[in-house]
Amino acid sequence: MRMADVGGTGRAVAVALGAVLVAGGCTVQTTGPDGEGHAPVRIEVTTGAPPKSTPSGDRRPSGTPSGDRPPSGTPSGGREPSGAPAAGAKAARVLWKRGDSGRDVRELQARLRQVEWLVDGPTGTYDDLTERAVSGFQGKRGLPRTGRTDTVTWQRLLGMSHEPGKWDLYLMGGQPAAAPDPRCTTGRVLCVSKSSRTLRWMIDGRTVSTMSVRFGSRYTPTREGVFQVYWKSRHHVSTLYDSAMPYAMFFSGGQAVHYSSDFAARGYAGASHGCVNVRDEAAIADLYAQVRNGDKVVVYR
Repeated sequence: MRMADVGGTGRAVAVALGAVLVAGGCTVQTTGPDGEGHAPVRIEVTTGAPPKSTPSGDRRPSGTPSGDRPPSGTPSGGREPSGAPAAGAKAARVLWKRGDSGRDVRELQARLRQVEWLVDGPTGTYDDLTERAVSGFQGKRGLPRTGRTDTVTWQRLLGMSHEPGKWDLYLMGGQPAAAPDPRCTTGRVLCVSKSSRTLRWMIDGRTVSTMSVRFGSRYTPTREGVFQVYWKSRHHVSTLYDSAMPYAMFFSGGQAVHYSSDFAARGYAGASHGCVNVRDEAAIADLYAQVRNGDKVVVYR
């Protein structure tokens, strides 16, 4: 049937339908093989100049998952043209790259964890895992996959994350040690701070070494106070929990300072049964060789 054959009522309906489609359009949300949402497909019927489109950017509705997980093998297709540099544009300045280290790199890693592109760390060292995370983040935004953090990448990440706190920055250890408790300033002391999660090995007020530690849970807390090392056991195995406790230095009942492979693997995602866990095996091996029975242990907040 030709439009000319339609009466006045039919033409009015057709015009109204066209106006609705032009004003609202139809959006179909698609999902790729990796489970991530693709860019919406907009179907529009227009009778004049096409309406201007607005890039989606990186905004996400509150309360919904970021969907920013690294793609599993297959690109998601959710590229954002607004992030791609224009032809002939000047290259963005590189802020950090593989091999760099410091507090700024630690913040970069903490922010990458927030948007689920990095699982490990923060460590403060721009390693291969950080490089791959940055490259994946760049690719999802339509930026060049350099693996180096330039000004454009950094600004995009800032807009998608919040300022990390101390817990975020030092999740996996490396937090600066708290000031020694006054009871640690004389003699040979294992000075253990719960607030900074660190252990200082001190002799006559001088710090010989410092290492990150982990404590018991709320149900099996590490006792606080002043104690003494009363027994050392290099290859100790817990008879209560049937778990290895290498380089154990017991100071209060069954509680000891010892190496923990679980702490080394999981960080602060876990807890001990009351012991002071050390994750650096080389560090505690050296400490074990220096500590003597009778040396003081101070555990404080």
